[in-house]
Amino acid sequence: MAREIMQAVVDGILTGGVYALMAVGLTLIFGVLDIINVAQGVLVILGAYLSYSLWTKAHVDLFLGLAITVPAMFVIGVVIHWAFIRRLRGAERTSMTLLVTYAVALIIEGVLYKVYGANPTSLNASYTDNSVKILGFYVTYIYIYGFILAVALVGLLYALLYRTRFGRSVRATMQDETAARLVGIDVNRVAALTFGIGTAVTAVGGMVYGATNGGFNPNSGYDLISRLLAIIILGGMGSIGGALVAAVFMITVESVVTVWYPTWAVVVFYAALVLVLVIRPTGFFGRKAVRAQ
Repeated sequence: MAREIMQAVVDGILTGGVYALMAVGLTLIFGVLDIINVAQGVLVILGAYLSYSLWTKAHVDLFLGLAITVPAMFVIGVVIHWAFIRRLRGAERTSMTLLVTYAVALIIEGVLYKVYGANPTSLNASYTDNSVKILGFYVTYIYIYGFILAVALVGLLYALLYRTRFGRSVRATMQDETAARLVGIDVNRVAALTFGIGTAVTAVGGMVYGATNGGFNPNSGYDLISRLLAIIILGGMGSIGGALVAAVFMITVESVVTVWYPTWAVVVFYAALVLVLVIRPTGFFGRKAVRAQ
């Protein structure tokens, strides 16, 4: 039993990295724009299908294909913001974006059904099937690569936010949008680029999700978004590092519980969220006020 628990912990940590890849874009968009992007789950699935198309049609390696899918998803994100988000103003903007992004999710889902159909599919390569033995445990290569990607992506986003001029503009917009406008920051441009970046990272998350999941179809995004929202709430709304920590924590807890009570694993996933929030309502790394009013 002890060995099974240790295997569950290892699997949970590595799988948590996969979920972190999908969650960091969602928490970035919320932190800067106060937008809860409920289309993020479907965008992850769109990223998975783009990788699937490159792999099946052009025989492009899944990781090499990211050089194409990441910029493509960035453009899609900027277009979504320009077409649907930027015109929303006023006190009810946040609640309105829930409806708008849900509508975007339905549109994307419909397009995916039309192009790819409803049958489940998956991404396969040598590293999605082969395993390596580490400290007595067998771990599939794709999970190791996915975890490394998650850590690297969080590091890159931190560098972008805290080591670049654009990052200073983003943080100024997060703290006080009105003051940012007064000092000459093009808030609309910052918002569009941020939404694009938050969408672009779904290409990475989608590829790894498609390669580690048993199968996905256009409807898979709805199960994903509930988990991703739980992760960014627990990590602290707007905290990029918190998304990684929360993803690893919650998926590891779920994985360990699966060893004893498989049917209760999903319940424990959300029970852990409630328990932590009772003790710390702002999550692991959340702040009481993300944006000045």
